[in-house]
Amino acid sequence: MPARTRDLLAAAITAAACLTAQALALTTATAATASDEVVSRGVTIPEFYNPPTTLPAADGTLVRSEPLPLALSLPGLDGSTLPGTATRLMYKSTDSNGQPVAVTGAYVEPSADWSGAGPRPLVAVAPGTLGQGDQCSASMGLEHPLSLNSQTVSVGYEDLAIYRLLAEGVAVVVTDYVGLGATDRLHTYVNRIDEAHAVLDAVRAARSVSGASVSANSPVGLYGYSQGGGATAAAAELQSSYAPDVTLSGTYAGAPPADLTSVTKAIDGSELAGALGWSLNGFLQSDPELKPLAEAHLNDAGKAALTDLSTMCVADALLGYGYTRSSSWTTDGESIGDIIASTPALQKFLDEQRIGRLKPSGPVRLATGVSDNLVPHAQARQLALDWCALGGDVTYKAVVLPSVGSALLNHFAPLLTDQGDAISWLTDRLAGRPTASNCWTMPVQP
Repeated sequence: MPARTRDLLAAAITAAACLTAQALALTTATAATASDEVVSRGVTIPEFYNPPTTLPAADGTLVRSEPLPLALSLPGLDGSTLPGTATRLMYKSTDSNGQPVAVTGAYVEPSADWSGAGPRPLVAVAPGTLGQGDQCSASMGLEHPLSLNSQTVSVGYEDLAIYRLLAEGVAVVVTDYVGLGATDRLHTYVNRIDEAHAVLDAVRAARSVSGASVSANSPVGLYGYSQGGGATAAAAELQSSYAPDVTLSGTYAGAPPADLTSVTKAIDGSELAGALGWSLNGFLQSDPELKPLAEAHLNDAGKAALTDLSTMCVADALLGYGYTRSSSWTTDGESIGDIIASTPALQKFLDEQRIGRLKPSGPVRLATGVSDNLVPHAQARQLALDWCALGGDVTYKAVVLPSVGSALLNHFAPLLTDQGDAISWLTDRLAGRPTASNCWTMPVQP
């Protein structure tokens, strides 16, 4: 049996065993001191995630690091750890207001050799929607792929893509985004600048991890779906201005929420209606001047929902707020979408979040499910058109699957069915293989 096949089989067996064990355990940890302790829905957040009062000046500088136990791992025959060795990270970034911010994440050094030409590449993984509670962060998901107690359920579903990349010999750095994991603020959900900066600075931070085999000479790719697709799309747009030292060999942006006005309308009343609360919480975190508008339009139920959702993971929101109509949260019975449409300040804020006005750096593969009505297909396809008009090197992929009646499944299915092709496309770019834009086919693409 080839070594890579043997390693993948062993990792799969270990994953199944560990997921079963994780489902029976509470994901709590003991903080160093009571004064530092942060508890989110019964989960004690490790002291590591508490940012210091002073941060380094340079973006991407490591603030601290420590070994991160991978729950889905096993010892290799040569003494290594399969699929790799992980390090928990905290690094400095800059938020959308130009202020310094601490971001957490993880770097994983793969055990597998890179089979392509040149140095080992690095992929920054931008997670899809995980929630807003610190216990939902992707770095904690590597340690606890499935964690639950009587108050919260968290699933580290991004681990699948991470492990597939590691099996290719690609080093991976995953960001927790601004405020997800780090305990000093709320997660600024779908804030394109915060997310883009967090992704690009994760690349910088990975280069300085002790023992990492990647360097400034390593090819860099970005991978993200859903919220992560918006983050990688925004990062590809902002790379030239924010991180000129991070040259992108390829970016995968799956189901990107490029137009939040459209997405807000689509998720209202869906299984993932709770994401409206995460969006509003993030908007208020980023722009406190919007708080009087929230006070004026949200009723007691709406305010309570935002507070409740601020510590929830995806599964919690599905159970607690699935199919909720935002009109039940407002003083006049209008939907959040209607309020945005009639409020210039909110229109302006969401317009500033629009992705597609800047040419992306390097080749980009944009995938969208034609039946996706949660992060609507039309607005993702429009992003491809916008980038093509700007001269971007765009590979557009329409994932044709039938609608199954569930907006959540219509959105989630392309993540699984297209993931192998997305990773193959990305590893080809990291190996230096050329690609050609298919913008010319857009008139006949669904």
